[in-house]
Amino acid sequence: VANTLEQHYKDMQDLEFTVEDGRLYMLQTRNGKRTAAAALKIAVDMAREGLVTEEEAILRLEPSQLDQLLHPTISEDAKRDVIVMGLPASPGAAVGKVVFESEDAWAMAEKGEDVILVRIETSPEDIKGMHASRAIVTARGGMTSHAAVVARGMGRPCVCGAGGLQIDTKAGVFRVMGREIKKGDVITVDGATGQVMMGAVEMRQPDLSGDFGLLMSWADKVRTLKVRANAETPLDTRTAVEFGAEGVGLCRTEHMFFEEERIPEVRAMILADGESGRRAALDKLLPMQRSDFEEIFRILEDRPATIRLLDPPLHEFLPHTDADMDEVAKASGVSADELRRRAAELHESNPMLGHRGCRLGITYPEIYEMQARAIFEAAVNVSKETGRKPIPEVMIPLVATHKELAILKAVVDEVAQSVFSETGVTLDYMVGTMIELPRAALQAAE
Repeated sequence: VANTLEQHYKDMQDLEFTVEDGRLYMLQTRNGKRTAAAALKIAVDMAREGLVTEEEAILRLEPSQLDQLLHPTISEDAKRDVIVMGLPASPGAAVGKVVFESEDAWAMAEKGEDVILVRIETSPEDIKGMHASRAIVTARGGMTSHAAVVARGMGRPCVCGAGGLQIDTKAGVFRVMGREIKKGDVITVDGATGQVMMGAVEMRQPDLSGDFGLLMSWADKVRTLKVRANAETPLDTRTAVEFGAEGVGLCRTEHMFFEEERIPEVRAMILADGESGRRAALDKLLPMQRSDFEEIFRILEDRPATIRLLDPPLHEFLPHTDADMDEVAKASGVSADELRRRAAELHESNPMLGHRGCRLGITYPEIYEMQARAIFEAAVNVSKETGRKPIPEVMIPLVATHKELAILKAVVDEVAQSVFSETGVTLDYMVGTMIELPRAALQAAE
């Protein structure tokens, strides 16, 4: 009977039956519920048996189920000491030490410790701590709360609305069902089931080969969509390529400027009196940016990379607190008063639409010249070294009018031609912009 029904409905069946006076009576059948791993196995097995086509097998899985399979999970036979249940807000599982404050999460993670942020609820101020945490647990909030939405975006496991938690942040402890868990105690979070467990529970890392790899290869045959990743570092780029990304869709170059050994040179450029001072500082940044791009192009091989030139307003690179101002002044040999004056001068009252992006590039074209040179020299060097053809796509940020794009495209083209003639190597490249302003959308046809 089970075989007949499975063949007819072409899916795993959940059967109900009864036996009365030695006779079997079938009561009802329906498609059976299943875990993500089971859904994958059933879909692939049925396609292999010829019960369903490859396309039907792909459609048997919800994207959210595949998402669960991309994260670490808890071993099926692991012992679970569940202390509280909440909503399964973001899939995956993680082990770490309990922390209650975002600052603590950041500080401990910097020392290489795995931490889990436990909060009554999260707010935008917690973003740094959430980044530093392996998982997030909140006592309040639902599937669309701040914690849930941000955690899903970051790929962090998250359990929300664990109402049984009584969190005493000052004492550094949470209580639940007569148990007391202190800051630094190890817990395990299962974002797929909503369980929070005591201690380190045995984990299973995702396996992207086998049935998963086969199903994705079937999807590759029928899809028309291409998928790229956001990546600013070689590690991000390598991870993206391993997950099948077909290039980098956005590389935000300012992230490369914020690194510890580079920020002094960026600040020296900002504090320079004139163009010659800025160019001297940019000359020191050039090899750093070039080596970043070389590594990214090496990993991407023949895949394209959209690289966005410097976007934020300059005041974001300067220190904000008085203590930081004094420290930077001492290190850079500029008086603290001069630093404060420059910071005040550069401060944008409307930083989202002020003197930033392409407007910065038009005021200080030497910044974009340096970045373009770093990109093209890196692409040429990698091409010579590997025989591959990197494809740089240079993005001019925050363009509102045709003229802005025309001025800066000329700057990029000039640098590209200069590098090609110096090296004797010519590569294909693109110059464009992201339509991200209302005015740009209205002007896009131009």
